[in-house]
Amino acid sequence: MSSAGIESVDNFTAVFKKLLARARDIKTNGGIEPALTMQDFEGGIEEIGHQSQGSINRKYAAIETACRNIFYDLLASTSIEDPSFSEVWNLFDILSILSDLENCEPSLLFWLVEELLDTQTIDGCRILFDYLDSRRERITAKHFKQKNLVILRSCNELLRRLSRAEDTVFCGRVFIFLFQSFPLGDRSSVNLRGEYHVENVTVYEDWPSKTEAKAEDGMELDQKERTSEGEKDVNKPEGKSILEQQKDATEQTVLSSKTVKFDAQEVKPQESTPDMDTLYPIFWSLQQNFSTPTRLFEETNLQEFRSGLDVTMRKFKEVHQELLARGTSKLPDDNKRGVKRKRNGQEDELSSSFNPKYLTSRDLFDLEVSDLAFRRHILVQALILVDFLLSLTPKAKKKLEHTSNKSVLYSYTLNEEHVKWASTMRNDIATYLQQGVEGKFYYRMVDTVLSRDKNWAHWKAEGCPPIERDPVSAEDFAEAENGARGACANKRIRPMPLGSLDLKFLSGGSDVNLMEKLKDPERYSIPSAESFRRPIADADFDVVMARTDEEKQSAIDAKASKLWRTLRIASKSKLNLFDKIDDSNKLDALFEPEGDENKEKAEVNGTDENQEQLIKEVTPLPTDQEEKPVIESGVDRIRGIH
Repeated sequence: MSSAGIESVDNFTAVFKKLLARARDIKTNGGIEPALTMQDFEGGIEEIGHQSQGSINRKYAAIETACRNIFYDLLASTSIEDPSFSEVWNLFDILSILSDLENCEPSLLFWLVEELLDTQTIDGCRILFDYLDSRRERITAKHFKQKNLVILRSCNELLRRLSRAEDTVFCGRVFIFLFQSFPLGDRSSVNLRGEYHVENVTVYEDWPSKTEAKAEDGMELDQKERTSEGEKDVNKPEGKSILEQQKDATEQTVLSSKTVKFDAQEVKPQESTPDMDTLYPIFWSLQQNFSTPTRLFEETNLQEFRSGLDVTMRKFKEVHQELLARGTSKLPDDNKRGVKRKRNGQEDELSSSFNPKYLTSRDLFDLEVSDLAFRRHILVQALILVDFLLSLTPKAKKKLEHTSNKSVLYSYTLNEEHVKWASTMRNDIATYLQQGVEGKFYYRMVDTVLSRDKNWAHWKAEGCPPIERDPVSAEDFAEAENGARGACANKRIRPMPLGSLDLKFLSGGSDVNLMEKLKDPERYSIPSAESFRRPIADADFDVVMARTDEEKQSAIDAKASKLWRTLRIASKSKLNLFDKIDDSNKLDALFEPEGDENKEKAEVNGTDENQEQLIKEVTPLPTDQEEKPVIESGVDRIRGIH
């Protein structure tokens, strides 16, 4: 592209070359850093704004033509890996400044970035993304609406070129750049129509099971014998569907697990897992449901998926137990693999991140099932699909009745049988993923991602309403700051706080002092236990005369309160009478007169005196020196008599 003799293009070309020369003086070592600012050019940027007096469109077109001429010359003469390629980074910085000042097309910078991505290898694209990552906040701060489509288109084209297995880290860098550039509520990354990746078709070998292979061998032998006898070949086996294979595998495993016992008890057959040959087609047929979940709306496909996932889950559990028994179970990080081709200075980064694309060869199936990372990968897929089925329950669909995006709402409703199976299967998968050394951490990460994905799905069903909040104005911020400062400041205690009650009335007049009346012992003395005898009787009467359940319950509660207070007061003076209380609702033993108690004491004392008189009559009175031993012996004799 040339200026074709256009004066404005030549003038802008001269200005850009002068700015690039100034940039070379500032960045003598080349490279991406540091970023150039408007102050670095000492007024050279303003010169572009005064070059043309025509319309804005003519000015923008002339600037674009001049920039493209310089850009193409630099691409033709330098490589992106050379230090001299810093001229391109300087040109991009100048265009970013002009874009913010509205002196050129806002998306001109990303047009050139898009073309640069198309002309570079994957290694060159990594270097370009080093520049984009370092300038992201600056180049997306202003006029983003004019730039977002170009950014999205260029990044998507780059992602199509990258391998998800070989360039996993670079793919992540591209996605992070998009996520950080676009607002959180932007619809560009939302699948509003609910489309599925139906082009992702899993191709696997048509591998017969061992039972079918033996049957085919027998048929071929039988066919040869009949052919030799002149009979027609009419026993050619027909192919079976996946559902028929699953039924045959289930019947075979159930029959093989039955045992004959002569006991009277009934023995239920235990389900066992099929062999790898039988599992191979059943297992890989699940991928079609993972890529197109709406297939499960047909009852036949859903039954096929259920039986296939059940068989797969049983096989995974069996393999896990076998590996634990042999002590060969390994975590995914124990055997990290690198890439085939090492790149400059990035061996460590890429060798620590390997994202496999699993192969479907029958020869590799046994090894893949033995790999913990492979089993987790498949079960996470199953967990996503089971959550999708659980979102079709009547209870879950009722929460989305008010939503507006009908394209992601399905009329199909899961019945109770399938809901019970899906809930049980989800619990089994969750339990299985938590096994192992890092199992709980792995499942927590997966569960967190899926729970957040449910919120995004609900937001999408509502039509993606705006979730951004306007920034707080300077006036509101200043007002809130002053309020917080006033609330946290030290305050003096007022002599009469607002809303407080004046207590001067307690001092009373000259004759009466109300504070002394409050000190009257009658106000705080503990009542006697006998004072509750009449209130308890009244409470019993209220219980009997209650007309409603509420009145009866209120009377029972009042009686219980009085009984408790009576027992608590009596425990200090009549604790010896608690043994006579047979019923906790009747405390008559505590209210008996104390005369009866004294009478009992007198009877006991009289009995003791009679015993002493009897001792004196039976035993002669000894001398003073022998009185004590004789009395003791007399008492012993009396006790012996009794």
